[in-house]
Amino acid sequence: EFDIEGSKMRYDTGDHVAVYPMNDSELVNKFGTLLGVNLDTIITLTNTDEDSSKKHPFPCPCSYRTALTYYIDITSNPRTHILKELAEYASDPEEAAKLKLMASTCAEGKQLYSQWINHDNRNIVHILEDMPSCKPKLDHLCELLPRIQCRYYSISSSSKLYPTIVHITAVKVEYDTPTGRRNKGVATSWLAAKIPTDPNALPVVPIFFRKSQFKLPTRPQTPIIMIGPGTGLAPFRGFIQERDMAREEGKPIGDTILYFGCRKKSEDFLYEEELEEFVKKGTLKLHVAFSRDQKEKVYVTHLLAKNAEEIWNVIGENNGHIYVCGDARTMAHDVHGILLKVVQEKGNMTESEAAIYIKKMEAQKRYSADVWS
Repeated sequence: EFDIEGSKMRYDTGDHVAVYPMNDSELVNKFGTLLGVNLDTIITLTNTDEDSSKKHPFPCPCSYRTALTYYIDITSNPRTHILKELAEYASDPEEAAKLKLMASTCAEGKQLYSQWINHDNRNIVHILEDMPSCKPKLDHLCELLPRIQCRYYSISSSSKLYPTIVHITAVKVEYDTPTGRRNKGVATSWLAAKIPTDPNALPVVPIFFRKSQFKLPTRPQTPIIMIGPGTGLAPFRGFIQERDMAREEGKPIGDTILYFGCRKKSEDFLYEEELEEFVKKGTLKLHVAFSRDQKEKVYVTHLLAKNAEEIWNVIGENNGHIYVCGDARTMAHDVHGILLKVVQEKGNMTESEAAIYIKKMEAQKRYSADVWS
């Protein structure tokens, strides 16, 4: 939770919050060790293109340590043009040849890059560790490597209920790579370490808000279906809080239906008690799928396919809205297919008529997706 009281920042339910993270100090220190450089040396990088509006790639002068901690992306898999430059610094001919091959466009080079960089998940530090003869100039690396990007999260609170507090719902990313290394998500690991222990010295995080197309219907009585497995639940928590508030104020509210899915009820049913409380109060209708709690895997898409009647009642008969949040790779695509089928069958339409109907819903902002891959 971020406390924004006194900051003059305002957000709306459904917006995104951007977090500027810091790189892990352990990873940063490895540059000094591997390249034999004092990271507290002050540097200034100046753009040689005089017509460019940006004189420096990041705020200068600063130390190598500051640049590598706050401004430079040192955790992603380096692109081929970086490997090409690194090859020039490798004194071992075999290492130089391997780097040049991975930077090339031939099939063998592409295959090696795909395996050695992408599949084995090597970042710039891992490459320098595994190619000990490669000693690039740190100034050149600072110039070559991309800038660190802010991380966007769907806000999981209602601005009407929590005008001065922003909630986010995220999974701490941490995993082992095929080379036996432990990779950590830059932002989630950094945030997880910011534990507020001293009320007089609370941790501070640089953030800003980004407006989203993800908005509740203006009329609270418009029915809605929300599909959000895993952390895809985030924006819908804010939606449900807002609808519950309207109901408690005596306003009529339309059906508020949530499809939520996770692996195991006992392990990752996010906000379980809160959601069940909303169900008890009559604010929410909840459908849950736990993919690993029984022999055959059950996903939210299976539940949706079974509830064609309910879906058509909302989107076809009552002009309701449908929202999808979460994984773009399979889930959002499958949901789209199910909606087309429902519209076709329940609305007595041909396949092309159903596709036009769905397109029209998107244009009217009655069908919205907030997905990531």
